Amino acid sequence: FFPPSSFPLFLIRFRTILNSGTKVMKLSMKNWLLAAAASPLLLNGLDKIHFASAETAATTLKTPTPPSTAVANDDDVVVGSPPFINGKVFVHGVVQEVPRDKAELDHGLGQVELSEVYGCCAKVTSNDSTPAQKNEDEECPDKTTTTTSSNNSINSLVFSPTVIGTMPQFTQNQSLRTLQSAVEAWKGGSGTWPQMSLSQRISAIESFIANLQQKRREIIKVLMWEIGKNYKDAEAEFDRTIQFIQKTISYIRSSDEFAPRAWDESHAPTTLYASRAAIGIIMCLGPYNYPLNETYATLIPALLMGNIVILKVPTVGGLVHLLTMEAFAKSLPKGTVQLISGSGRTTMPPLMESGKIDGLAFIGGSRAADRLIKAHPEPHRLKLFLQLEAKNMGIYLPDLFEDGMDGGNSGDWNNIMGETIAGTLSYNGQRCTALKLLFVPKSHSEEFATILAKKVETLSVGLPWELHDSNDRSKAKYSQITPLPNLSRVSYMKELIADAIEKGASIINQRGGDIVGGPESTLMVPAVLHPVTPNMRIYEEEQFGPIIPIAPYNSLEDDVVPYARDGKYGQQVSIFTSAVKSNALTTAKLIDRFSTIFGKININTQCGRSPDAAPFSGRRSSALGVMSVRDALIEFSIPSVISYKDDGRIESAREEVKRGVAGLINEVEKHSTFLTPVI
Repeated sequence: FFPPSSFPLFLIRFRTILNSGTKVMKLSMKNWLLAAAASPLLLNGLDKIHFASAETAATTLKTPTPPSTAVANDDDVVVGSPPFINGKVFVHGVVQEVPRDKAELDHGLGQVELSEVYGCCAKVTSNDSTPAQKNEDEECPDKTTTTTSSNNSINSLVFSPTVIGTMPQFTQNQSLRTLQSAVEAWKGGSGTWPQMSLSQRISAIESFIANLQQKRREIIKVLMWEIGKNYKDAEAEFDRTIQFIQKTISYIRSSDEFAPRAWDESHAPTTLYASRAAIGIIMCLGPYNYPLNETYATLIPALLMGNIVILKVPTVGGLVHLLTMEAFAKSLPKGTVQLISGSGRTTMPPLMESGKIDGLAFIGGSRAADRLIKAHPEPHRLKLFLQLEAKNMGIYLPDLFEDGMDGGNSGDWNNIMGETIAGTLSYNGQRCTALKLLFVPKSHSEEFATILAKKVETLSVGLPWELHDSNDRSKAKYSQITPLPNLSRVSYMKELIADAIEKGASIINQRGGDIVGGPESTLMVPAVLHPVTPNMRIYEEEQFGPIIPIAPYNSLEDDVVPYARDGKYGQQVSIFTSAVKSNALTTAKLIDRFSTIFGKININTQCGRSPDAAPFSGRRSSALGVMSVRDALIEFSIPSVISYKDDGRIESAREEVKRGVAGLINEVEKHSTFLTPVI
């Protein structure tokens, strides 16, 4: 894993006293300290840091006993070195690698610029210079410095940027040329893809799945390196994407809603055939946090319904889409899918201004969505599907605290604390469905915050592929807190924390908000903030990161319900109540009040999108449209009805006409792709 020829061997044992001799940090390292790619992390003064070896350097906030750690060594992914994905374009069904010598590409694209893509999981390097003395008042020192009791300097380990690929940067003209290819493929609804039968389109998508699965290993690795998703979560994102597509196809085949097997004769004398057909050209913009799963939950249903799709590759998390190009090219007719990469503000407005975009599938921020919609010359005919921000509440009812919290380890609390941790910090809190503000009765909020902080301190912090607690992969856990995608996200987290502290909140957990690995690192220790009040930015703004704000409340009616009722967002809410001493009346009233505010109300469980069969919706500035296996198909199609009357009075001397309209329809069915049932 680490090339021995490249690095010296160190055997280091030292003990150092931190913070005026009150805290002890023990480190034991034996192996190569430096690695070409994945290597140890050194926490910025973290109170509890344990390196089993420099080979894995697993950083944990867990126990005083150094855990055994290992690096994942699965057959499906190799993490010993960073990936490198060469920039490619996919226009008019042709995949072209972008040359660095700026040679012109085919299909009217000309010269395409490339930009480097940096991974959030950077290399760890050494600073051999004599370390400067740490300023004890400095919240985030520029580099980690550790000295032994004899004041011998130890090389500092800090993150440095790692290039993991290149991304084409389209111009406005190149985007418009790509749009023209989509227009030609749509051909006013007469193109090859929209005129195929639903069965034929299903077969093509199944071929796409087979081709995409050949890229599973590479995609998982890129998800880890580019957006910091741990191995298990990256694996789950790919697999859940495939499962969503398969479930969607199964639903189509089992339902008469999309390809009826018989005509509806219940409205005699009129006989009806109602199915669904494509809208047109759909512009699809997906998010960085689930670049594959969330994007394909809109893109694939749109394709199955016969639409032509232009996919805008996200600026962050976009490399996975370059790995899907060949699968599209092998499976779909030319022009069915186009990919555009580069600045969204440069590439997207011209497409909308053209008036040739028929539908917008957008997952991201509401302000960006509004700008795109306003750019369309005829927004009234633009079909919209939007999944936007959320500020999901977790509400803890007073009945939970009647018998005390018992450290959050027994009874209702064992489950509730587990759901709270998962709801707030799964994938570092970078989910639209994350719990982003916790309302706790004021008389119990301090105890709640303290117990929750201790739970947070047990979470393992490290690189996405690192295993903690065991050398046995079947028993070990992957890093639960991993790097954020870029420094701008770190800066925003710091702003929110600083604002809350300035206005009276405190960080409850040890080293909450600290950055691990130096000034260029994006690995942040979660911060539990308490008490959070309405004058703080974190009270209203969606943090989308590892911050857990706890807001004490005096009254549900005076504090909590108004926040939901008068707020900007309306995606989901979680209500936590005692399963034993629950006040059912209070819970019932909240459900009734919230049923017209939120798309989903969760009882004693975190917010989430799953299961995929359930409608995933929202209100206000959180969503427009519904996502699920069925609903996504509905969102990207329009009902088309064929009807005829046959009252039996049509007669003719000619034998071929005597069959009547019903007979004619039987012959038409043999030649129509729209009337062809799904096999």
